[in-house]
Amino acid sequence: MELDSGVFATSGDTLYETLGLPKTATADDIKKTYRKLALKYHPDKNPNNPEASDKFKEVNRAHSILSDLTKRNIYDNYGSLGLYIAEQFGEENVNAYFMVTSPTCKAIFLVCGIVTGCYCCCCCCCCCNFCCGKYRPPTAEHSGDYHHLNVA
Repeated sequence: MELDSGVFATSGDTLYETLGLPKTATADDIKKTYRKLALKYHPDKNPNNPEASDKFKEVNRAHSILSDLTKRNIYDNYGSLGLYIAEQFGEENVNAYFMVTSPTCKAIFLVCGIVTGCYCCCCCCCCCNFCCGKYRPPTAEHSGDYHHLNVA
């Protein structure tokens, strides 16, 4: 599943709007409204109406997310993008993901790298010197291991 910014958002009340409820709705309100809408749009009650079937699926999705306290908190804080991240990386990693990808964290990483010269160090010294320079790993001939020599 590709991340499309048009599909995923960090804000919006679409699931609440689907059920016709405010964000402050209680679990009982969500349950009652879901039952009413599920009966109204159930495909068995609307066999010739494909729109009712689609609406029924939307109502089921909204209910499954809003009735789960963890998913609801993720949705309230991060929107549908948060739900996508929870699906990809796990619910326990959502806060860490948004913290690491925040502009503040990116700026701190950039400033620390520039101030310490770490970027130059990692790229030039480690890669170039390690691969072909003086810090290259010793070869088997010059490893300093003398235990393979036969003593006569």
